[in-house]
Parts: sequence; structure tokens; C-alpha cells
Amino acid sequence: MASDPSGAVRVDIEGHTLIATINRPEALNAVNQAVSDGLGDALDRADNDPAVRAVVITGAGDRAFCAGADLKAIARHEFRRTPHPRYDPWGFAGVATHPISTPMIAAVNGLAFGGGWEIALACDLVVASETASFALPEVKRGLLASGGGALRLPRRMPRAVAMEILLTGDPIDSHRAERWGLVNAVVPQPEVLPRALALAARMAANAPLAVQATKRIAGGVHVGRVPSEETGWRIVADEQAVILTSADAVEGPRAFAEKRTPVWQGR
Repeated sequence: MASDPSGAVRVDIEGHTLIATINRPEALNAVNQAVSDGLGDALDRADNDPAVRAVVITGAGDRAFCAGADLKAIARHEFRRTPHPRYDPWGFAGVATHPISTPMIAAVNGLAFGGGWEIALACDLVVASETASFALPEVKRGLLASGGGALRLPRRMPRAVAMEILLTGDPIDSHRAERWGLVNAVVPQPEVLPRALALAARMAANAPLAVQATKRIAGGVHVGRVPSEETGWRIVADEQAVILTSADAVEGPRAFAEKRTPVWQGR
């Protein structure tokens, strides 16, 4: 069943698991406004339905889990520009600042770049294909990994390795991600979703209230917030406000859309 009129996010229920599929394979499942709203709605639905005990997020097709923010949509100014009381608090892709009690698994069936990796970082477990790759290439576009990448990656792995990934913007493969504890399992492409669903079923077999409380404790979630991250998010917002007014932030997405090398001005 579709969760939004655009069909940008497809929502299905299998047993006690809600499967949210980013459904823009022609755009490598890049996040536009419809995807962001649709994923946020799916997580909200999961956390308010007692029958849902796990969430799996994946991408349509076999090329990409999610290529991050749709830079072409950004260049065309297609994202909502007026405040929205429902969607704005959930952050990038409706996921970044939307802590839910229901366990979340990312089934990474292809590249997870930029905001795509940030979606996976917001999940509790990650199953990746052998051909999956991960990157936070925002610095290559004059932008910031502001959806949680710059904030969360250094907390998940050795700082020096995280800084290499963040400051070069270069990708790593799924096996390297697994070595650093960023991925729970690396499996052949056809097994990604089945393995994620099997993990979800194992969690769903347990007492749901105990599982949810355990997730909240482990994630530092209290009354729908993560207090330990709040200072970090304020820093992200302050830096983002400066970066987004820079000439380089305009040039990066434009150069990407025009398929040329960006000309940086450092201002």
C-alpha cells in the first residue's frame, strides 16, 4: 500500500514488520520532499501501531539504497520553504531527528551516499549487500553532512577513520563498513531484504514493551528526544545556516546538475 499520493515511499506490512521502501529508482532513490514526508509518516505510523514491532527501510531497485538529498531538486528550489509543524521536527528525510521506540533496520541494497548513509546511521541495525557502498560526499558539493553524518559518524567509529571519511568525501565498501562496526551483516544482493526481515522477526518475537524500552535506554531517548545530541544539533544548525548562504553551496549542486567540475570560491 502506498503511504503518500506521489508513491515516493511505499509502505508494506509483513507480520509485525513495517517495510518502508524509498520508491524513486530512476533518481537512485534520492530524497525529495515527498520522500522526506513519506518516511516521516511511515515512522510515525510504526510507533503508533501496537501491531508494528520493527521497521525495515530499503530502496527500490538494486542500484541504490538512497543517493542522499536530490541535488537537482535543491537546485530547482523544490523543497518546502515555509515552516511545517508536523514534518520539520523530524529533520532530514523525516528520519534524522525522529527517534522512535520501534527498532529500525536499514536494508542497504546499493549505494548509500550522503543523506542515504545518514538514514542508515539513524537506524539500529544495518544489513548491506556485498556491492553496497557508503559515503558522505557533501564536502564535494559545498555542503555539510547535516542530517546526522558529521554528528554521528565520529561517535560510531574511531575518530581518525571517521574524519577521513567526512573530510575526503570518498566512499567505503560494505566490507570496510562491517569491519568498523557500522554494518551488522554483509550478504549477497538478493538476500539483503530477507536477512533484514529475519532480524526484524527475531526482535518482534520478544516482548514489545521491553524491546522498545531497551532501545530508548540504549539510544538515550527520553520523551521523544535525545538530550545527549541536542548540543550537537544546535552546532549543526549554526554551521548549516552559514554554509547555505555561501556561494560554494550554490555552486556545488549547480555543478552537479550541469555535470561539470565545481569552481570553488571559498566564500
